Amino acid sequence: MKYILENPIKGTIGVQKYKTVILWRNGILITDEPEKLNGKDLGPDPFTLLLSSLAGCTLATLRMYIDHKDLPISEIEVEANLFQKIEDKETVTYIERKIIFRELPNVELQQRLQRVAENCPISKILKGKIGILTELSTV
Repeated sequence: MKYILENPIKGTIGVQKYKTVILWRNGILITDEPEKLNGKDLGPDPFTLLLSSLAGCTLATLRMYIDHKDLPISEIEVEANLFQKIEDKETVTYIERKIIFRELPNVELQQRLQRVAENCPISKILKGKIGILTELSTV
């Protein structure tokens, strides 16, 4: 098995309600819940982090393609949000992703760029089958 990350991220939580500290290869990221959920809003919540991963991956993948093809597209934006619905007695999550170009590409190029976005690694992970292996231990 080959891991994507050289070293795993590490997260800790103390007694401050919902504030977590995530250690990653270059530093520390604070996550928290919004005040309406009794957090202090000191950092992004888990849903925001998930959507940020999709937006960041989409933008980087599109930029690589645009640069490789030497296309005249200078700036791209991605907006993402999610909602959940009950369908057949199951909760189904939908992610909406909107890609905004400053320079409007022609229809053929728009379709190509949409395919590129759909194939960013995080899109593939989110649309694929995910298993979560959980292990408990003590120090």
